[in-house]
Amino acid sequence: MRELAKEFAAQGHIVSHRVVGDLLKQLGYNLQANRKTWEGATHVDRDAQFQLIDRYVQTYQAREQPVISVDTKKKELVGCYKNADRQWRPEGQPESVKVHDFVDQQLGRAYPYGVYDLSHNEGWVSVGTDHDTASFAVESIRRWWRAMGQALYPQATELLITAEGGGSNGSWVRLWKVELQTLANELNLAIRVAHLPPGTSKWNKIEHRLFSFISMNWCGQPLISHEVILILLPPPRPRPVCACAPVLTTHFVRPESRFPTPLSPPSTLSAIPFMVIGIMSSVPPVPHACNTCFVTGSNPAAGPVGGRVDGGCRA
Repeated sequence: MRELAKEFAAQGHIVSHRVVGDLLKQLGYNLQANRKTWEGATHVDRDAQFQLIDRYVQTYQAREQPVISVDTKKKELVGCYKNADRQWRPEGQPESVKVHDFVDQQLGRAYPYGVYDLSHNEGWVSVGTDHDTASFAVESIRRWWRAMGQALYPQATELLITAEGGGSNGSWVRLWKVELQTLANELNLAIRVAHLPPGTSKWNKIEHRLFSFISMNWCGQPLISHEVILILLPPPRPRPVCACAPVLTTHFVRPESRFPTPLSPPSTLSAIPFMVIGIMSSVPPVPHACNTCFVTGSNPAAGPVGGRVDGGCRA
């Protein structure tokens, strides 16, 4: 407004910046931030892909088979660093933190990987101290199963995993498929993985059923150690808030597995493949008829539960 007042003065109209502000309000103007609304192109099978994943979830839950949502939360600097938002403190006594956000070589970063049980509204968080890799992702699922899953589903023969298409559990990460195959053999479970369509990671259940509460607990709180991170994770609570069991995973990732070689993406940006991985290691991943999912099962030839979506997904 001061700049506009200067321009008016240069043209012979002497007004204050407050008058300029009043005039702008009378004309219907106000201060506004940018709004993210442009999402780019939408794939023709996007809705059919969501419908297929929903059918999988409902079918597994009807058979009392486990259904989980997995993802890695944003990596966090460990140490006396500023965290967004505010905390209640005595007046005039804000908590002092470092000016620069350089990584502490002793404490490093924290990599929270979450597993959310859709049927029981319970979660598991493994806080890694090394790297966010496919090995770490599958190890988190393994620990969830041993600590919580097998007690909740003693008769389970299958496991459905919903995940976004990128990151350590991405649809094009070779190591993710290899580690899942190892887990399927170890647990004797037919594991099915369904990736969400591109650009829809916020539709992943874990984002708003578990990670949102973690962010609320961390508001304005410096994460000075891994122990503080675990303490500030959501404690067990009654419904509808997700109960969460945290665990610290220290230096699990093998050095040669830190940077997995991704599969080559398709020539055209269409959708993520649906893959099937069998219990026996002799069963290789097989593409699914639907474009945007990636599944693991004991019998790839059997196809999706309940058949393909009518008039929907294309090969």
